[in-house]
Amino acid sequence: MKARFFQSPSIIALCLVTLFAISAHAEPADFILKDMQGKEHKLSDYRGKWVVVNYWATWCPPCLSEIPELVDFHEEHKDKDAVVLGVNFEDISLKGLQQFSEEYFMNYPVLRSKPAPSGALGPIPGLPTTYLVSPAGEIVARQVGPVTAKLIADFISQQTAE
Repeated sequence: MKARFFQSPSIIALCLVTLFAISAHAEPADFILKDMQGKEHKLSDYRGKWVVVNYWATWCPPCLSEIPELVDFHEEHKDKDAVVLGVNFEDISLKGLQQFSEEYFMNYPVLRSKPAPSGALGPIPGLPTTYLVSPAGEIVARQVGPVTAKLIADFISQQTAE
């Protein structure tokens, strides 16, 4: 069964609502995953910032369409209030992943994980799946399907204003 993703304004608005409809976990989330250089990244190392955890794969067309959005978001926010962590969720050679991430100018940490029904933060029903983790380390949102830089920034602004 193939998932279809649409980019119309009404669908994006619906996605915005869906993204923000996830209730927060009571305790902070954490994981340890290695990047392409073998360096370990702990989610808890990013406390104090919003963390966009994006599960993706090189063969996934919606994943590819959102990479430039994540690159832009990370570039704009990394030194201020938020970072992106891309979790590659497929069996791919290290060399292949490195070449791919260079081709797409991925400026955020690309972590590696084996595909499974769930990731460290919860279910991965399809790709891409993006979790948003608050500065306190709580999962506050999950989006199945592509996200945009504006969608993420608007949600963070809304949460910060409340």
